[in-house]
Amino acid sequence: MKFLYHHRTKSRDGQAVHIRELISALRGRGHEVTEWALSPVFGEAADDGAMGSEGGVLGRLAARAPRALYEVAEHGYGPAVAGRLAAAGRELGAEVLYERHALGNTAGIRAARRLGIPLLLEVNAPLALERGAHETLVFRGWAARSERAVLAAADRILCVTAVLADMLAAQGVARSKLVVIPNGVDLSLYPPRTEGADDEVVIGFTGFFRPWHRVEALVDALAEGVLPATARLLLVGDGPSRESIETRAAERGVADRVTVTGAVHRDAVPGHVRRMDVCVQPAATGYASPLKLFEYMGAGAAVVAPDQPNLREILTDDTDALLFPPGDTAALTAALARLAQDGALRRRLGAGARNTIVERGYTWDDNAARVAALAAERCAAWRGAAEVAS
Repeated sequence: MKFLYHHRTKSRDGQAVHIRELISALRGRGHEVTEWALSPVFGEAADDGAMGSEGGVLGRLAARAPRALYEVAEHGYGPAVAGRLAAAGRELGAEVLYERHALGNTAGIRAARRLGIPLLLEVNAPLALERGAHETLVFRGWAARSERAVLAAADRILCVTAVLADMLAAQGVARSKLVVIPNGVDLSLYPPRTEGADDEVVIGFTGFFRPWHRVEALVDALAEGVLPATARLLLVGDGPSRESIETRAAERGVADRVTVTGAVHRDAVPGHVRRMDVCVQPAATGYASPLKLFEYMGAGAAVVAPDQPNLREILTDDTDALLFPPGDTAALTAALARLAQDGALRRRLGAGARNTIVERGYTWDDNAARVAALAAERCAAWRGAAEVAS
């Protein structure tokens, strides 16, 4: 099958990983995929930026632009590029257009209708709601109307969690359009874990450090004195909270037990994760499917995460993770202490986490199979409709 894959992603974080891995997996299954983007993650034009950053010239320019101007540009993007996107689809002979949803972006639906092919829309967040809550969204009504129109026009909407699917349904999206496909992991990057010594426990986190991630809580846990003296933190990434994390470690006297790598190349991330004995998701957005969580599980590490509905879609307490009440720092510290002191528990939960990935098909290859089956079904429906119309 021939896929035209469109996105408007600038960041070189989990978004880029999702794009890259799904395209690779589709190609690995024999499908032809053409990526079309102003900031591609594949090919000679790709910005091979470090992970754990918001990388790229476009990202830096966008961050400095006045918000009103930025939002006008977001909405203007669709009409401006739809013709070029459709031309790329005609050159490919595209059978389906796959798009990663971005606020104000109507390019995919415009191009798909010009080409006469179905649009599969991947949605990772209710963007109008999210941006309105966490950023200065100037044209709120415009954003909400645009998002509703795109969701209504898409042939199928691929949500990363059931929680998110429920949110979209509550906003009026037809249930028949909603499909849940969580994030995944490439298990070839995470061979089965071999038993190591218990004399040092590495507690890890990967990602772009923001205040809401609550990574400082990991520093506090290390400083409380309830973890073994050999326990240390490995924090892989960078971001606006890095300075406060390093300052907190120095103030609490554990700077020599905390390593912050800064932004690293995407190919280096699996090696860092494989060094971690305990991997932590200190906080998570209530509708998200955290990419790092699947990588932690694939690596066979013991996982600690908040006990909330979207994560319980994937995790089971005391089977493949230890779950703690969201925002409860004392409970998070207690879970880390329990794992740091019990190597057998770490190994049992780590093995359980990897088994969950394998048994429930949380890999990019499995996701590619689901996407391809959905695309084939929608293409057949379009062909059937066309035959009836003729």
